[in-house]
Amino acid sequence: MKVLHLISGGDTGGAKTHVHTLLAGLTPHIQVKMVCFTEGPFVQEARELGINTQVIGGRNALANLKTLTRMVKEEGYDIIHSHGARGNMMAALLARKTGLPTVSTVHSDYRLDYLGRPFSRLTYGTINTFALRKLDYRIGVSDAMVDLLISRNFDPERLFSIYNGLDFTPRTPAMNREEFFRSVGLEAGESCVVAGIAARLNPVKDIATLIRGFALAHKDFPALRLLIAGDGEEMTRLKQLAAELGVSKEVCFAGWISDTDSFYHAIDINTLTSISETFPYALTEGARVALPTVSSKVGGVSYLIDHGSNGFLFQAGDAQALAGHLLTLARDPDLRKAMGRRLYEKAKREFSIEATIQRQLEIYETILRYERKGRDRVVICGAYGRGNAGDDAILLAILTELRAIDPDLSFQVFSRNPPDTRMHYRVNAFYTFNAFKACHYFRRAKLFINGGGSLMQDVTSFRSLWFYLWTLAAAKRSGCPVIMYGCGIGPIRNPRNRTRATKVMNRYVDAITLRDPDSQKELGVLGVTEPRISLSADTTVILPSAPADVVDGILESCGIPAHGNYIGFVLRPWPNFEEKVKDIAAAADYVYEKYGLTPVFFPIEPRLDVDAARRVTSHMTAPRYVITDGYTAAQTIGILSRMQVVVSMRLHGLIFAAGQGVPLVGIVYDQKVSSFLSYIGQDLYEDLESLTAENLKALIDGAVERGKDPQYLSESVAKLRRMEAVNRQVVEEYVKKDN
Repeated sequence: MKVLHLISGGDTGGAKTHVHTLLAGLTPHIQVKMVCFTEGPFVQEARELGINTQVIGGRNALANLKTLTRMVKEEGYDIIHSHGARGNMMAALLARKTGLPTVSTVHSDYRLDYLGRPFSRLTYGTINTFALRKLDYRIGVSDAMVDLLISRNFDPERLFSIYNGLDFTPRTPAMNREEFFRSVGLEAGESCVVAGIAARLNPVKDIATLIRGFALAHKDFPALRLLIAGDGEEMTRLKQLAAELGVSKEVCFAGWISDTDSFYHAIDINTLTSISETFPYALTEGARVALPTVSSKVGGVSYLIDHGSNGFLFQAGDAQALAGHLLTLARDPDLRKAMGRRLYEKAKREFSIEATIQRQLEIYETILRYERKGRDRVVICGAYGRGNAGDDAILLAILTELRAIDPDLSFQVFSRNPPDTRMHYRVNAFYTFNAFKACHYFRRAKLFINGGGSLMQDVTSFRSLWFYLWTLAAAKRSGCPVIMYGCGIGPIRNPRNRTRATKVMNRYVDAITLRDPDSQKELGVLGVTEPRISLSADTTVILPSAPADVVDGILESCGIPAHGNYIGFVLRPWPNFEEKVKDIAAAADYVYEKYGLTPVFFPIEPRLDVDAARRVTSHMTAPRYVITDGYTAAQTIGILSRMQVVVSMRLHGLIFAAGQGVPLVGIVYDQKVSSFLSYIGQDLYEDLESLTAENLKALIDGAVERGKDPQYLSESVAKLRRMEAVNRQVVEEYVKKDN
């Protein structure tokens, strides 16, 4: 493989480090050449690192294009990889001349690259914005940068993420803590706690917020100090601010520091206050020496910092929140040590140079594979984009299984909130009821999947049933194979709807996989016999839990000790629910008094479920926690895995917990709940209408007892996963079929 990199050659900071490190690491694996358009330190350092570098100087863009075109054709490159405005412009022009695939690494928000420089923004900024749209693929230096590009309507399936890799080989600093502080003029005794930042002193870094937050924290912890390493146009203003706040003696402006090893080894807390970032080296450099970190929640920061676990996050500009986090860390040396250790372990595992190089090679291979064989499209329809964690988890599980079968598949997803679906799942999406787009994509698709859940029912709405039946028929009439995937059937109560559903499924569906036996029986009663019908399980049982330290951080940020003894309640509003809140509250109090399990109320669909939880807790006397935020499927699974028992009305609360081997109690508002529990052998449930405090207590007693038999629970999990494998077996046959 031969790759030509194009970059102006005047780059500094993170972009320079990333390009130099990456190309030096790629050189032993593939043939790499870098072309710059100006001589200077950037080029000199690249050559010293052994990177094959050539300078094509001059301001005549057409002459440079001619030289590059000849070079590409004579030297036989496979991919053109550009960086920055000038590199992107030349790559876009080269693509038309050579037909080669082009990819650009987006190192920063291109709309902020020339902040405070209006002429450069008008010229270079406009050129870069235009050129980025003309390139084939883009690489964001963090997942957050990819999210930003998706929000600006770049194709999510032509975007990749990569991170600034760092060398985690242990280093010995040139100076110890005392020597370093003395060298920069910071007065800090052994009892002092020193927070530090290494950054350019310009508006984007928002050092003013750091000084304000520090001043607030210093009032309550006088031994706190702040060390600012960096230079820039805001130096004078920031010094004045420190003086105005009365902390000029406690804040040290060290200027530009080349000995960053000594800096990071000397400080106790690493900080970042930027209003915009991709994935800053300053955080991984701090992680390399196991520094706990307080950072604004910008760019890719939250992909490294798990709030409450290995650091703290705050909204950019919020000096009060920053001060609180500084105080928490300053007062607790054990917490600083624990958070720093967790951050080091995660950064070393996921953000090393080796990981970055391997990721870049994978991106190149993927691009060449896409160019060589093209991509088959799958259209997926379900109740997605409505803020329901269970429904969206179905989409995630389907995508996970399909990508495991063929990583090069392309997707179009029906969604009530297409921008949100594009952002979270990195797929293309269109509004659920846009029939014209649906038919357009059906005609170009290899497969249509009616994706999971209880879509074939008319209890909530006749119109939703009619719509889903229409999608089945429209897809098949467009020549697209149709699979109903991991679904539940019924109840369909209206006789005409039953007739219509039977006719459509028999005529237009190729295969159906079902998540429970009751759905299989319902198809038999309906007379659906033409499709291939298989009994499986809900596809979301394959989804993994978030890492333990992430779950720890979520719980702790909600004020819940991470390793306590809990019973989880997942409730939802429903007719007759209001009449049962006192019974559920009494059972929750009972389980705390008898077993010492603290109730934790958790939402699957926050806009509905939080209110239901609060209605119950208003009648309780026992300690309890109410989680009010929504979380990803992996995080939700992780939280439910920490429960000793889960009592749930929501089906996916039961499914998520079942996949982790947690004993279950179901409150049945819909037959799908009892069907699922009976199917997996966890048959402790009661209908909502007949629920009483006493029978709910008895069910919880049974679940607690069942939790004492780990073999039973592990067998239940294994059974679920075996059954779910049927979904994949069926869909794989259609994915691998030749068109």
